[in-house]
Amino acid sequence: MAKQNDLSRCLVTLEQDATVIAVIEMGQSSWLVAGIVPGLERSPLKKLSPDQDALLQILHRWRKEAVRAGRAIKRIVVAYEAGRDGFWLARWLRAREIEAHVIHPSSVPVSREHRRAKTDRLDTELLKRAFLGWLRGEPKHCSMASIPSLADEDAKRPGRERQSLVGERTRIINRLKANLARLGIRGFRANLAQASGRLEALRTPEGAAIPTNTMAELHRDMDHLRFVKQQIKEIETTRAKRLAEAPDEQRPAMVRLLARVVGVGIETADMLVQEVFSRNIRDRKALARYAGLTGAPDESGKKRRERGLAKAGNARVRRGMIELAWGHLVHQKASALTAWYRKRTSDARGATRKTMIVALARKLLIALWRLVTTGETPAGLTLRPAA
Repeated sequence: MAKQNDLSRCLVTLEQDATVIAVIEMGQSSWLVAGIVPGLERSPLKKLSPDQDALLQILHRWRKEAVRAGRAIKRIVVAYEAGRDGFWLARWLRAREIEAHVIHPSSVPVSREHRRAKTDRLDTELLKRAFLGWLRGEPKHCSMASIPSLADEDAKRPGRERQSLVGERTRIINRLKANLARLGIRGFRANLAQASGRLEALRTPEGAAIPTNTMAELHRDMDHLRFVKQQIKEIETTRAKRLAEAPDEQRPAMVRLLARVVGVGIETADMLVQEVFSRNIRDRKALARYAGLTGAPDESGKKRRERGLAKAGNARVRRGMIELAWGHLVHQKASALTAWYRKRTSDARGATRKTMIVALARKLLIALWRLVTTGETPAGLTLRPAA
């Protein structure tokens, strides 16, 4: 029975004699397009510069060749691996009535040889075999990524940019502290508003002032830090304004509901909504897989062991949920999930707590997903009053 939103196999019957199939191996400087064209004995292969118009001309030319060979072409399907180029090409092709798909790179089976040959031509052959099996409806050949709209992609940018800026802020502060520690100066708090003005008063343990070149470097780092903090503030201000302007729209409403959960901040709520809860998730198992919170068992014969998290999903969601799970134990002590965790970690072993916090993160993610999609409140969960 076909499942809702099942992208592991095609749900449309393949008429191979009426379908032009093409795969693209995309590089920064060139694209290699390989095709399966009905009526042609050869397997066409064309290298071209990264040009969508040239790609469209090739697809139409192959369709005309199939028609001249006596085939009635009803469908043109194209696939390429997800990567640096994102989803823009798939959206562009779909707008021109070309069926386009984006393959999860990790879902394509590859040879297990220690040193296997790898070229663009061989990669296109690999993609053709996997894509053809997927089109036939055979499971486990490869999986397709859900193609987001341009608006959906753009909605993720502020959160991801803020995450990058927070990392940059931490690197600058660590560089400032390391520079001062080299001179024996400790305890300087670079994050304070007046930190830049206090640099001149700092002294080494010998009582000497900070050398000229080092002082100039510190001032440049402080200027950089001030600029990064300003950008973070702009992103947060814009987000607050956006939530206030459209409180009843689906995504802002989800964010506001999640932010009512004690222990969940506005940043975490926005990340969860934009990265995962706004997607059309099939079920709780698909949700856990997307977050990378599923296990990786290694079983062969009598051997039975767990290799930890699969880490095959969205790393931002996975890291955020692990942090949120630890916070849940502190802020939601009366919840059923906290009681479930305490009961299973009563032996107080560190390894047990580490394993079970991942299970708690998975359960908490599913509970929050149900809260924003169906309104089902987890047992014992404390909510702040609605604003």
